[in-house]
Amino acid sequence: MAGGLVGGIAAMIELDNLVAGYEGIAITPALSGVIHKGSMTAIIGLNGCGKSTLLKTLAGFIPPVSGVVRWMPTRPVVGWLAQRHALESQFPLTVLDVVSQGAWPQVSLLRGLRGDVRARIHAALESVGLAALAKAPIEGLSGGQFQRMLFARVLVQQAPLVMLDEPFTGIDEATSHDLMMVIQQMHRQGQTVLAVLHDNQRVAEYFPETLLLGPQNACWGRTTDVLPAFQSARLA
Repeated sequence: MAGGLVGGIAAMIELDNLVAGYEGIAITPALSGVIHKGSMTAIIGLNGCGKSTLLKTLAGFIPPVSGVVRWMPTRPVVGWLAQRHALESQFPLTVLDVVSQGAWPQVSLLRGLRGDVRARIHAALESVGLAALAKAPIEGLSGGQFQRMLFARVLVQQAPLVMLDEPFTGIDEATSHDLMMVIQQMHRQGQTVLAVLHDNQRVAEYFPETLLLGPQNACWGRTTDVLPAFQSARLA
């Protein structure tokens, strides 16, 4: 993928021979390309190819094995949604407590939540269908309700860059559809979205760009070009 401006759209992240892995051991192939501001990209591939590892590297949670991640012009705030099994649901918190965390970087602990922030939190709860459960303890939520809550927290954050690690795993199709609409809402608001996904039909329907990871190489570009390559690889 080309760097700089494409069709007047500015680059947000440039990868220069980036290799992701753990403790110096490479998992992904070397990746070079650009993620543009306001784009919506799915990261796909077979199990074990490093999809989540790459996302964590881009988020800054783990260092690259080699290569460079360049931010243009600087690294933005990242809205992060981890895999469901990586999260703890036994803390004595309510749904409102968790969703309000999305506003913490902008809120003084001494002054509390301003009226406009409270309105944003309420709107996020409405968007994910959890307004009636705002005071409910999180330990009693179903898997789908828990995921809706996490999406609401990301909505409140309003981060320029949103990273979603397998956001639909373990939840029913109705919830998955509703949360896909939330992702589209983020994209319409101008947020850049990167998502690790397994459902190629959903990728084809909603994601204009796709990064396909393989053991030795990667295919990165328009989804209409990349998905056929993935299907061919699975059939080979």
